[in-house]
Amino acid sequence: MAARYDAIGRTYTATRQTDPRIAARIWAALGDARTVINVGAGTGSYEPSDREVTAVEPSAVMIAQRAPDAAPAVQATAEDLPFVDDSFDAAMAVLTLHHWSDWRAGCAELRRVARDRVVVFSWDPTYRGRMWLADDYFETLSWTDVASFPSLAEQAETLGAEVEVVPIPWDCRDGFFSAFWRRPEAYLDPAVRAGISTMARREDELAEGLARLRADLESGEWARRHADLLDLEEMDLGYRLLVWRA
Repeated sequence: MAARYDAIGRTYTATRQTDPRIAARIWAALGDARTVINVGAGTGSYEPSDREVTAVEPSAVMIAQRAPDAAPAVQATAEDLPFVDDSFDAAMAVLTLHHWSDWRAGCAELRRVARDRVVVFSWDPTYRGRMWLADDYFETLSWTDVASFPSLAEQAETLGAEVEVVPIPWDCRDGFFSAFWRRPEAYLDPAVRAGISTMARREDELAEGLARLRADLESGEWARRHADLLDLEEMDLGYRLLVWRA
């Protein structure tokens, strides 16, 4: 994970920002925890400013992009957190579990260092075909990140967590893979693609599909095909909050 984000994460903050609606769900799930460890913390999105946060991130490139007033960051991996048992009230992790070399070990570490609560924002891979982008324009590509997600049932069982649906707003500020489900033109922007690990540094592989998307947007075909999306304010695209409570 560190090597990958050292390579693809250099412009991450340009398109990956905290979405306040998703943040509200994560922060509510943290309950009254005062000390929080954020694992796979990246550049600091979703870290609550009103709590004592310690960030853990393996990539030096991502750590370097953290704001000057962001929580202190420790360069380490989810699978081997350098803290004793029950060091924090709560642990959180946001769209990172699928990057871990051993996700079960990482989940065990979250449980080990958190006394009262673990909150993981993740994704249900059975929703792979619910988002038009991959199936309409990149149907022949191998989506390594998608394949890296364990089943939602496995994630929940390993954490001992309850599962909550997190619908994605049409104007989501955090530019992850499905965030632009009602703003298809965004995927034509190289800066947007650079912030999506599934699409970053794959320009040759994506070129044909992007050309078809551009043509469909110019002709109005995309709007005709997906007219049902245009009036929706939010959509369930498989993103889930997994919450373990002691």
